[in-house]
Amino acid sequence: MSLSLPEAPHGAAPETAPVAPGAATALLESYRPAGDRFLATPHRTLLGRGTAAEIPHTPAPPAERVREALARLRRPGAPAPVVMGALPFAPDAPAALAVPDTVRWAPPLREDPLIALPVPEDPDRPAWRVREVPEAARYGAAVAGAVARMRAGEFAKVVLARTLELTSPREPDLPAMLRRLARRDPAGYTFAVPTAPGRTLIGASPELLVARQGGRLTANPLAGSTPRSADLAEDVRRAAALLESEKDLHEHAVVVDAVREALAPFCRSLDVPARPTLVRTATMWHLSTTVAGDLADPATTALDLASALHPTPAVCGTPTEVARAVIAESEPFDRGAYTGVVGWQDADGDGEWVVTIRCAEAEGRTLRLFAGAGVVAASTPEAETAETAAKFRTFLDAVGASL
Repeated sequence: MSLSLPEAPHGAAPETAPVAPGAATALLESYRPAGDRFLATPHRTLLGRGTAAEIPHTPAPPAERVREALARLRRPGAPAPVVMGALPFAPDAPAALAVPDTVRWAPPLREDPLIALPVPEDPDRPAWRVREVPEAARYGAAVAGAVARMRAGEFAKVVLARTLELTSPREPDLPAMLRRLARRDPAGYTFAVPTAPGRTLIGASPELLVARQGGRLTANPLAGSTPRSADLAEDVRRAAALLESEKDLHEHAVVVDAVREALAPFCRSLDVPARPTLVRTATMWHLSTTVAGDLADPATTALDLASALHPTPAVCGTPTEVARAVIAESEPFDRGAYTGVVGWQDADGDGEWVVTIRCAEAEGRTLRLFAGAGVVAASTPEAETAETAAKFRTFLDAVGASL
């Protein structure tokens, strides 16, 4: 099936998005790692091709650099140009943001009936060699050490991560991997963007950091999780227990309070529900709060808001600088783009920025998978190790590997 989809120069959005069945899956099928940037959200699907301009790495804040670059590319009477890409976890590390030569737009994958079709099995999937970094026992020891320090009053929360390094005899099929991730959770945020020459960030995140549409913002912090069960009764029991878990409700409240504090200065009004609800992915239940507000200044962009929020306690901890130090001491790897943000923004300031979790970095014959867990004083090494193992399942299932 072949569809002709609107293509606009320098990332400009077409005035009318296509509505033909298969439009979104056509973009998914068209993705190629060399030069493409793909992003699917609950509201739209984007495929950027080529590079019209890269956002330079300078001491200026990313939001300012993006604003200036998009303003230079804007043309009278033409739709607003768009930037796509990712920002890293470390505040001083280079971002991977660019304005594509062209962007093709479609409705969300979840509205495309063809997304229900399975990806054909690859009879020649690579045999993966898996290495844990750090090993589960060392990760558990780091959790125990952090818990002891929290109980001593040093800090309130830290998010500790671990990785799986997967290597194979040949380079992985990234387009097929992306299709499996998208079909596993078409209502989530699926992405594949280059982060360096020969390196691709690919994943399927459940968490919106912040979106801006006109004068309205939306944020959806997730914190507090439990693995899904294949048994329906047990799955429902776990979901209900999560809603009543004192430890998880406390972890979630810490994140929501931080989001409220970061966004309030930008808003005329801000609506923050008193209690969380549940969202689910194929592998996890999460506590979720949808925060909505009206901007006080129409010049505030989506990336201004994302920069004010990043990193939330959901991916770092609190207090932020103390948590960063604990992460640096505890994690024997560089997070890179993991727990950064990935998304898009146009020159009008509208956009969507997503928390970069449930992801991997692909380079050559290697995939590095990331998963983390929020550690608070009530945490146990066994529970947090099990949580990270459950979170790895999203990607392990997509590549046909196991832990």
